[in-house]
Amino acid sequence: MSVKNTKIIAVLNQKGGVGKTTTAINLASALAKQKRSVLVIDADPQGNATSGLGVEKMNLTATLCDVIVSATDMNLVTLQTAVKNVKIVPTNARLASAELEIANRPSRELLLKHAIQHLDYDYVLIDCPPALGLLTINALSAADLVLIPVQAEYYALEGLSQLLQVMQQVQAYYNPNLELLGVVITMFDKRNSLSAQVYEEVGKHFGDKLLKSVIPRNVRLAEAPSYGKPIDEYDRWSKGAKAYKNLAKEIDERIMKGAR
Repeated sequence: MSVKNTKIIAVLNQKGGVGKTTTAINLASALAKQKRSVLVIDADPQGNATSGLGVEKMNLTATLCDVIVSATDMNLVTLQTAVKNVKIVPTNARLASAELEIANRPSRELLLKHAIQHLDYDYVLIDCPPALGLLTINALSAADLVLIPVQAEYYALEGLSQLLQVMQQVQAYYNPNLELLGVVITMFDKRNSLSAQVYEEVGKHFGDKLLKSVIPRNVRLAEAPSYGKPIDEYDRWSKGAKAYKNLAKEIDERIMKGAR
């Protein structure tokens, strides 16, 4: 795909509140600490990945919306974050109108793919919206791999079959090389037997696609975005920081070994 063989990972779950954006920004920072160059593309109109990496949404002059709607060069929109080796294509509420604006375009599902095909990073992480609309289809059409965060709760698997169906449709029509990288359990509470049960249940469905690293419920992890920092910049000794460091290592090793 590029001289660096960039790996493009869509971080996706259509259910909100499962730790999707938290995973995108903290995985990005943890990969950067392993000396990987990382670009985060904030494809969620809420723009939480943008603010979570310390970029002020109100002051943006150009965003992902310009890339998708007006074919603005993505390099002109990309900003350096406070985290070394992590850049971001930021987003604000303008992106909410993008789906309507591109609805009648030819090849509207491939606009993001065309915009990122010449990027030169080790990893591109796309923080998808919690929906299976046109923005998500664009992300899946552009991605090599999909990472699904799943909260350790009742109904954890609810909706995942629909998500996997959409992935299969994208594979069939737009992106035959798309693969599931893995499922990561978030908000895991080892004191609660339900968390262990959910992990076991997800393992039955996904086998070796269930990542060994789990992300715990952690107050410091919840606080970090309000300071515009990933957890390893906010409190690198916290359980949350350790968990994302482990996740980054596991994902990096899987990809380097080609065990996808």
